[in-house]
Amino acid sequence: MADRTIRRRVECIKRKKIAAQKVVNLSDYRSLTKKRDSFSILVVDDDRIILSALKRILEARGYRVLVARDGLELSQVLETSKLNMFLLDINLPWVDGYELCRLIKSHPLHRSIPLILMSALARQEDIDRGYRSGCDDYITKPFDMDHITQTVDSALCSRF
Repeated sequence: MADRTIRRRVECIKRKKIAAQKVVNLSDYRSLTKKRDSFSILVVDDDRIILSALKRILEARGYRVLVARDGLELSQVLETSKLNMFLLDINLPWVDGYELCRLIKSHPLHRSIPLILMSALARQEDIDRGYRSGCDDYITKPFDMDHITQTVDSALCSRF
């Protein structure tokens, strides 16, 4: 009988401590949101619909999103902005994504920035070519938005 009484008292103490705990720590939430706000992602794609969709989805997750439609616009953004990630389409006018990936990854200031290639080219040889060009991840189109956000979150969390 004494064992039951002790157990009941322990359970009562435990319930009180659990009830006293903060389920959501507001300051932790705010710091997490601020951390995401501090991340800048450059999305490069010549398809305006994809640019718009990715911008809207990533901004809703708290990221700062810049867009470019080709390598020239990408170079202009690089001159004026500090970036934390590149989402880069392969099929771009003038300079394709593979070459842009090699250029970005060969630059000492941008080498460590996560770069994800996106493409409708889904053959294994295309994916392998992407990794050989230096990308950190490769996503095939059409893509699932949950997969994109998970990949972006994971790449940024592992680097920063």
